[in-house]
This record gives sequence, C-alpha cells and structure tokens, in this order.
Amino acid sequence: MIRADHRPLYLQVIDRLKEDIEKNVYDEGEKLPSEFELSKLLGVSRATLREALRLLEEEGVVIRRHGVGTFVHSKPLFSSGIEELDSVTDMIIKAKMKPGTIFLSSAVQEATDDDRRKFLKDDLTEMMEIERVRTADDSPVVYCLDRIPNELLKNHSIHETKSIFRYLEDLGKTITYAITYIEPIGYHEHVSEILECEPGSSLLLLKQMHYDQSEQPLLYSLNYFRADKFKFHVVRKRS
Repeated sequence: MIRADHRPLYLQVIDRLKEDIEKNVYDEGEKLPSEFELSKLLGVSRATLREALRLLEEEGVVIRRHGVGTFVHSKPLFSSGIEELDSVTDMIIKAKMKPGTIFLSSAVQEATDDDRRKFLKDDLTEMMEIERVRTADDSPVVYCLDRIPNELLKNHSIHETKSIFRYLEDLGKTITYAITYIEPIGYHEHVSEILECEPGSSLLLLKQMHYDQSEQPLLYSLNYFRADKFKFHVVRKRS
C-alpha cells in the first residue's frame, strides 16, 4: 500500500514499482497484475496508476501491449554510444558474451543506379549482398543485410569472414566513420521471426554507410537490433 507523503501519488507508485522490479517481485518479461488488481494492491485510483505506467513506459521500464497487458521490460544486454563505431562483434565481446555468426545467404547481384550513387562509383558493376544473423552466447540478437562492392571480395569465401570490418582492415581499408540513420520499427514479418522476438517487441534499424580513411564508401549495412537487448545513446556537445 502506498503511504501518502508530500510527493504526488503517481511518483510514489513509480518508485514502488521500480523497487518491486529491482527486488524481483516482478521478473523481466513478466506480466504485471491487471490495472484493477494493481490499483487495489497499491491503494490508488486507476487514473493515478495509468499515469505512473505511462511514465514507466517512457523510461523503458515496462512495455504495454494493447489488449494483452503490461510487462516488465527486459534490461538491455548491450549498450553503446552511437558516436562509437563498434562492430556488432565488438559490442557482444564488450558485454562479455561469445559472438557468433549464422550465414543465411550471399549472392552476387548486378549493381543498381542506387548502388553507384551510394558508393560514388559510376563503373560499379557487381555487388555482393550478405544476409547474416549475429548471435550472443548462441542467441540471435542482430539481423544484418550488408552490401559491398564484389571486387573487394573476389577470390575470398565470405563464409570464412566473422567480421567484415576486420576483413577490410586486412585489405588495408580501415573503416574510420559511418553515417547512420536510426529507425524504430514494430514487428517485422521476416526479421522478428528470425530473431525470436516476442509479439509486440520492437526493433531498432540502423542504416549505415561506412567510409575508409580516404572517405571512400566501402560497406552499406541494414542492421536490425532487438530493442529489448540493445540500447544506443549519444553524447551531444555544445559547439
């Protein structure tokens, strides 16, 4: 039961629910009691409870699924500054987990006008498209779709490559920066199944063009991260 103090009731409800989650009264992924049961348990109105749950959802502490209920959000396993250009492999290693790769497909395709524009090469003829799933301790966490000029991969089996970043470094082409666009997306018919997402779980799509030290585009990636496993942040500085 919430005991009244000088703070608004909804803030007390937030603190109480966070404390219960911290003490594992409610485990990660567990469904909370219904609004009726929870408001009765805490001794507050349903309006107060709803406001507390709304703010907890904004913080990423809970996730509300329409028509299903409110669940304790899983804590991200991986956190990275978006200004840090780590490969997926490096992010998993930093989390003290074992990185792995499942190759789904690879195919040489005719370069499109969009490829020639993106890679700043009018004479680009062939692209290699690689579809992979990255795992952490054997659990799927990232779906990767990479496009790279095929001339960089000729006479090499891409299936032997655990990290494209490291493969390019061996060629003397070190990726030094990337331009990234982030899109939060909901359930994806193809990707969500592959990553074994729960219904209602969201994904973070990072669209990235990677450049070498000569500012030459080398690799275009679509990386779908499980939003319950990854958290990205950015450091903003005043100019």
